[in-house]
Amino acid sequence: MTPQDFRKHAHELVDWMADYLENIEKYPVKSSVQPGEIIDRLPEDAPVGGEPFAQIMADFENIILPGMTHWQHPNFHAYFPANSSPPSLLAEMLTATLGAQCMIWQTSPAAAELEERMMQWLIKMTGLPANWHGVIQDTASTATLSSILTAREKFSDFAVNRRGFVDPQRFTVYCSEQTHSSIEKAVKIAGIGSEYLRQIPVDEAFAMRPDALEPAILRDRENGLIPLCVVATIGTTGSTAIDPLPAIGEICQKHNLWLHVDAAFAGTALLLPEKRWMIDGIAHADTFVFNPHKWMFTNFDCTAYFVKDKTTLIRTFEILPEYLKTAEGSRVNNYRDWGIPLGRRFRALKLWFVIRSYGMQGLREKIAAHIALAQQFAGWIRESNDFELLAPVPLNLICFHFKPKDFKDVETVNRLNERLLTKINATGKIYLTHTKLNGIFTLRMVIGQTNVTLRHVENAWKLIQQAAKTLR
Repeated sequence: MTPQDFRKHAHELVDWMADYLENIEKYPVKSSVQPGEIIDRLPEDAPVGGEPFAQIMADFENIILPGMTHWQHPNFHAYFPANSSPPSLLAEMLTATLGAQCMIWQTSPAAAELEERMMQWLIKMTGLPANWHGVIQDTASTATLSSILTAREKFSDFAVNRRGFVDPQRFTVYCSEQTHSSIEKAVKIAGIGSEYLRQIPVDEAFAMRPDALEPAILRDRENGLIPLCVVATIGTTGSTAIDPLPAIGEICQKHNLWLHVDAAFAGTALLLPEKRWMIDGIAHADTFVFNPHKWMFTNFDCTAYFVKDKTTLIRTFEILPEYLKTAEGSRVNNYRDWGIPLGRRFRALKLWFVIRSYGMQGLREKIAAHIALAQQFAGWIRESNDFELLAPVPLNLICFHFKPKDFKDVETVNRLNERLLTKINATGKIYLTHTKLNGIFTLRMVIGQTNVTLRHVENAWKLIQQAAKTLR
């Protein structure tokens, strides 16, 4: 492709992107293709010669696009959002064009120093302790794994990194029954073992019970195990439950345990000063993570990971072969030593574009609007005779189910709601997902997509009610 061809096709793609964003509501939210349908339309062998860009783009529109679920659709209410925004997309285009490998300061000084400043901005914007340090990771799963590995090395005096698990040390890790599955995955990867992950019972609001946490720690100590780490969640995936950080932090301090705080989705709400109560007690924590790529309009991937003690983090991950030695040394942040991968993308650029484009006020207004819409939707559920809220609504996730008064059996109601979810999503007009809370099949309605408005929420509620009527 010549520079002239590139310029021509790049302009065409920008026009396509703008049209897509402008007309996204014309697409069904969730793809309706069947398994194997896309791969059957793709050739089994790569082309021998190059193909014209127009043909590639035509196949993108005819083969790929029908198999895409449209996460940027304002009627996307599933999972948690993976939000984007025009400023973020423009920055991502520049990142791809520069093609920089930002592993150490010397390979792109601006990338390293912009990342350092963006993390400082986020600390101030969210109310985290001013003396903490931040680094951008790819996902919260990676950040949580980094935290548990750092805890493992600190408590073993970095012996596991040197010798592996040669001593009969058995660490234990604690989280709530509602904690994200990435915690168990991290425990397995870190060599601790899923058998030594303790899932602590939750209260009626699905938050971890400190009165059940401390006895679990004491039991493990009595049995010769080494309690290592507690993972507290601010905004669980199932119901956005808020674990009581002050009480958990005091227990960790009392028993000398590492405390990691997972606020992957809900952390963005900390931009609102009135939501800072969620991190009361944060001074007891060692690490904290949230994802701007979920609710802060910065496209995937961009995870903000913060640590109290950067020295321990760096000692856990640093390795210095001759070919990576540079003259700058400790005068700069070489972020390859702040996490698992050596290679690093220039993620800070899109964060910079987003924060500057919206400003703190603009970001706060959007987040507050989403929370207000969720409260309105929850109010409609409360007023309904046929629907029921199944969890508190502290943020912008509503957990509910369809429960006509004449349906009493739990399994019957569960099957009814499973059918309802299938019927709703089959319309292509909105997209919801589910969880189970106390054994109840629970519909999850997330109101957090970048461009969602009251109109979209009202239409979703009407569609849900209409679909439910057909199942009575």
